[in-house]
Amino acid sequence: MPVSTTSQSDVLNLLEDLIRKAKGAGADAADAVLFDSASLSLSQRLGKTEKLERSESGDLGLRVFVGKRQAIVSSTDRSAKALDELVERAVAMARVVPEDPFTGLADPDQLAREFPDLDVLDLSEPTAEILIERARIAEETALAVEGVTNSEGADASWSRSTIAIAASNGFKGSYGVSRQSLSVSVLAGTGTGMERDYDYDSKVYGADLRDPAAIGREAGERSVRRLNPRRVKSCKVPVVFDPRASRGILGHLTGAISGPSIARGTSFLKDKMGQQIFAAGITIVDDPHVKRGLRSRPFDAEGIATSRRNLIEDGRLTTWLLDLRSSRQLGLSTTGHAARGTSGPPGPAPANVYMAPGAKSRDDLLAEIKDGFYVTELMGMGVNGVTGDYSRGAAGYWIENGQLAYPVNELTIAGNLKDMFLNMEPASDLELRFGMDAPTVRIDGLTIAGM
Repeated sequence: MPVSTTSQSDVLNLLEDLIRKAKGAGADAADAVLFDSASLSLSQRLGKTEKLERSESGDLGLRVFVGKRQAIVSSTDRSAKALDELVERAVAMARVVPEDPFTGLADPDQLAREFPDLDVLDLSEPTAEILIERARIAEETALAVEGVTNSEGADASWSRSTIAIAASNGFKGSYGVSRQSLSVSVLAGTGTGMERDYDYDSKVYGADLRDPAAIGREAGERSVRRLNPRRVKSCKVPVVFDPRASRGILGHLTGAISGPSIARGTSFLKDKMGQQIFAAGITIVDDPHVKRGLRSRPFDAEGIATSRRNLIEDGRLTTWLLDLRSSRQLGLSTTGHAARGTSGPPGPAPANVYMAPGAKSRDDLLAEIKDGFYVTELMGMGVNGVTGDYSRGAAGYWIENGQLAYPVNELTIAGNLKDMFLNMEPASDLELRFGMDAPTVRIDGLTIAGM
């Protein structure tokens, strides 16, 4: 059923009743979160359905405080008996765990009072037949591309969730979110010369999804373009990251400016606040209020108002990503980035993050390069968050005289994120698609390990 005002009201009443029981059992304060979700997913390969599943789930978590001690328990059982036991267990645990001087709820004057309408809930639910048709068109179109010889399959999915939070400091709020996704992966070539690639899209509203035929065609053409890759010798050249790869760099940034990492001193950016860490002119935005954004949220997991922030402004680092606990550790104010599940405490997480586009087109960035590497895929997790050292496997295309000349693979890119950030130049081709997005970016002076 669609998430309705009545159902959200009932959910909040349930959480408020749970909090009252916790306080009656001896808790000094408490908060509770609830997630209700339904989903439909399909997988098919070569026209045959391999999986068609519908699932519904509900989970709630209770966090109680006894002084500066906290305990968290969760349950999928909402019967009166189960909730009474949940409260009893949580309070008993909180009385015996060690104290945490930084724990606790938000002060009432910190709480969000107005919730923006972010249009993140599509009330329409696609049928299984619609998902099957989307996957069929995407896969058939991909297989029709000349040179494509096999398929790894197509996947289509839909989900809808209700998220609700209530706390003894007076906060209560809930909202619904939805997702629809489509992906296809195919192979080109034969034998040991086969190459794989894919395309994918995900949106809040099904009507905003890209045409399945366009997704399939792009997946097929990408696979064919990767045929007959070459190896190159180790060298130091400009590296251009396709948007599929460049958005991962933003993930390294948000991890490095996360409050807990700064408080522990385990980030390579721990002493860089207010300093120039990117090239002048670069702006990186965190915006939880993007309409129909995949990571949009009207308030955070501690009831704090969310707001748009420039994480990087003209190349300078302006803020950490903070929840209440890490902000107290650092003697700062929370930035409203808390996120949580039902079985753990809140922790900071970014919302919709994107790098603002630059002035040059992608072709202009390439035109200036005599020899270089254009990255379309990254592999491995060789990034050291303490030192910033960066080393990842990569595949893509070799650049010669400003053009993509031929496919290459089995390469490794090596450098340090501090240097990479400072030597980065974005192109003008930003598209907001995945909740963490960047345009094509060029970084000079990276080491390529090849033959």
